[in-house]
Amino acid sequence: MVTSPKSEAPAPAVSPGKSTLPAVLQSGALSSLEDSAKDLILKQMLPLHLAAGQRAFRPGFACSNYIVVKKGSVKVSVFTESGREIVLYRVQDGETCVLTTAGLLSGEHYDAEGIAETDTDAIILPKAVFEDLLATSPGFRRFVFSSYGERLQSLIGLVQEVAVRHVDRRLARHLLRVAKAGVVEATHQTLANDLHTAREVVTRLLNDFAEKGWVELVRGRVTVADPQALEDFASRT
Repeated sequence: MVTSPKSEAPAPAVSPGKSTLPAVLQSGALSSLEDSAKDLILKQMLPLHLAAGQRAFRPGFACSNYIVVKKGSVKVSVFTESGREIVLYRVQDGETCVLTTAGLLSGEHYDAEGIAETDTDAIILPKAVFEDLLATSPGFRRFVFSSYGERLQSLIGLVQEVAVRHVDRRLARHLLRVAKAGVVEATHQTLANDLHTAREVVTRLLNDFAEKGWVELVRGRVTVADPQALEDFASRT
């Protein structure tokens, strides 16, 4: 008599090994996701590369994917009727875009423009996967809404700063915040966009800072010569 072969037990689920995960899932808030969520992301994510200057989205675009930046920087801006750019925020390593999240949750289209400032690599998750993770992964929900809340807080802080703090003090604080090894690689127009003011105002203030010995100016670059003086000035009430 020939016996029927025993049914084989299903192979145990294998958690994604750390070496197979992208760096964005190995550190930071996403590293604490459940293994099942990481496995789903690993299977469904798509790579996205943006060259410096390439548009990620613009007003009217539909929000169809959730994006997490692995490395690089995407500047999110709106433009006034006169054409002046207002920088809302930047999405950098390990971060997500609050407007993308809002669009995925509400079904609304983008109402701002996203431009890669540097070569940028990201992972994208289709809307259906984003919704699945929201429904099934507490860790992913915490990441999404924590990122959303932090960005909203920063936008509220930006509005308060623009409304209350003098431009000269905001410029001093901004230079200290964005300087790398004491150097800010930016044009006067870029700094003006970041501070939501006119280029002429920034130029006048930088020249004033230079006369005081706080900064040194060359085309497209500001060197912080006296960071303590800038810090003291920025902290004045």
